Order: sequence, then structure tokens, then C-alpha cells
Amino acid sequence: MAWFKRTTKGITTATEDKMDVPKGLWYKSPTGKVIDAEELARNLWVSPEDGFHVRIGSAEYFEILFDNNEFVELDAKMSSKDPLHFVDTKKYSDRLKDVMAKTKLKDAVRTGVGKSKGKELVVCCMDFAFIGGSMGAVVGEKIVRGIDYSIKNNVPFVMISKSGGARMMEAAYSLMQLAKTSVKLAQLSEAKIPYISLCTDPTTGGTTASYAMLGDINISEPGALIGFAGPRVVKDTTGKDLPEGFQTAEFVLEHGFLDFITPRKDLKDSINLYIDLIQNNNIR
Repeated sequence: MAWFKRTTKGITTATEDKMDVPKGLWYKSPTGKVIDAEELARNLWVSPEDGFHVRIGSAEYFEILFDNNEFVELDAKMSSKDPLHFVDTKKYSDRLKDVMAKTKLKDAVRTGVGKSKGKELVVCCMDFAFIGGSMGAVVGEKIVRGIDYSIKNNVPFVMISKSGGARMMEAAYSLMQLAKTSVKLAQLSEAKIPYISLCTDPTTGGTTASYAMLGDINISEPGALIGFAGPRVVKDTTGKDLPEGFQTAEFVLEHGFLDFITPRKDLKDSINLYIDLIQNNNIR
């Protein structure tokens, strides 16, 4: 029997396991470095001791990118249904209700429109806390509508990916989103509107096979897992040991699938710099 029992919950973070980091206590990074939880939040959820980037959600990324955290959310009430009446360990409809109640999110992506360094920007950001950031019909539709807004209003588009891939509970409806989002991004490119893709930990599966790797510039946070199949699957399939750092952002950059690795504190400046360079604007 434990000697001590926590009586109240601490702050919640946008991770699959909802790490409980109570206010005023300590956070321990995977490398063993310890930091005060409040200091971690002030440092944009990056451990100052080792640079480890803690997973965060759309609320935190919007706060980082939008001036004064002021933005309008598009299609905020759109949520997934259960057209296939899918059942695994529980009904998909029940799973949706449970995760909505737990995360206070409607689905695994949110779209915000606001000003970043004084100019309008559309940001679609995935939330891993919502069924592993999986891509279903609503995720694809919200991304497409965000791109439509960019095209209609001639506003640069940013996609922040954090996903385990396609949502199995929606089967072909989910797989359709790979083509749907890719076609819409082709229209964005034809309109000559900048698209910056930010891959965060993890960016895997159908997400990687579609919009996450189609940016005019593809960037990532340090240490992010980026790949299609997971390392275990690749090893079991090939029967070979994987090189050190396989599928980390640094490995992917070295092999030519990323343009830059950008620390979280530099995201706002870097993304706007890339947009200004693409559009031949004065550097902000």
C-alpha cells in the first residue's frame, strides 16, 4: 500500500497518456533531467537542461504562433460520427464521447486564423491527445476547409502534424483523406500561396504519406519521430537492425526529407521568415 496518495489532479498536457505534471512540482525528461513544472511551461515546454521538447497540443502552438494568442477558430463545432458502427474493445461512438469529454476537443485537429508577426496566417494543428492524433473524415475535411480559406483569402498556410496516422475506426473514409488533402494542397500550390509543414513528435503513417511531407518547406522540432511504419515494424519486415537515431528528425534531415530543424522558441520567427522569403516580402 502506498504511503502517499495524490488528492488533486495537476495540470494536464496534450499527450496520449495525459502526463500529470502538478503545478509547482517537478517534471523529469526521458534523459533524466529534472525541471520545475512552472519553469517548463515558461520555457515553452522545452527542458532547458537537455532541450527535450515535451509534446504539446494546439492550444500551446496557437499561443506560440499567433500575436497575443488572438485567433478565430474555423469549424470549431465539427465532430466525427460513426458511419461504420465500428466496434473494437468498445464502440467507436462511445470512444468519441469519452475522448471528447476527457480532452475538451471535438476532433484531432483545430484550425486557427489570426495574425503572426502582424500578418494573417492560417494554422491547422493536430492534437495527439485525441485518439493519437489519428486522421479521420473530419480531420481531412477541416484541413481542406482551412486550405480553402487560405486560397480564398490569399493567406499563407501552416500545417502542424502530430499523428499516429489514419484512424482505423473509419477504414476507407480515413484513407480517402490522404488523396483529398493532397489534391487540395496541389490547388494551394497552383494559387502560389506558401505552405509550411511542421512535423512534431510523432508524425507517422498516412499523415507522413500525405500532407506532412508536401510543404514548400518542411520543418521539424528537434528529436521528433518522423516516419511511415514504426521502427519495430520496419525491423520485423526487413529483418535488419536499424541505424542509430532511425526516424528521428535529425536522421530524416540528414537523408533529405526535411529542410530544417527548428527549436520551438524559434518557430514563430522561422515560419514567418520562410513565408517572407517565398513571397519576396520584406523580412519581418
